[in-house]
Amino acid sequence: MKVLVVDDDDDVRTITKLSLTNVGGLAVVEARNGPEGLDLAQREHPDLILLDVMMPEMDGPQTLQALRQHASTADIPIVFLTAKALQSEIDRLRQFDVCGVLSKPFDPLTLAARLREVMSDVRPAQIPSGASAPNPLSP
Repeated sequence: MKVLVVDDDDDVRTITKLSLTNVGGLAVVEARNGPEGLDLAQREHPDLILLDVMMPEMDGPQTLQALRQHASTADIPIVFLTAKALQSEIDRLRQFDVCGVLSKPFDPLTLAARLREVMSDVRPAQIPSGASAPNPLSP
């Protein structure tokens, strides 16, 4: 499974990549911001996108909207990643067209398993080619 991580924080991207590749055995592509994430999503065709909510230039919801407008990226499952762990904020984010919401900081040892769980719950019509089968993630 290939995961696109879109986050403006270098440390978060590094920890996420190490977690997903070394612990989870997943392929990871990284983007530093929304526009870069859009470009990489169109070129790399990831099975899942882990998308930071708060980023300069183009935030997570704006990036999500742009991804949904392109035929090649419209059906890619997306999980929001947020530093705002309040239940009201998580509930608000779940109203978007996403498979789940993860709070920062996350457990690097369980991140890959949590993302696989999301993919196993994606309805077959939503599964990108080459992916396995959203259960909203809890913080």
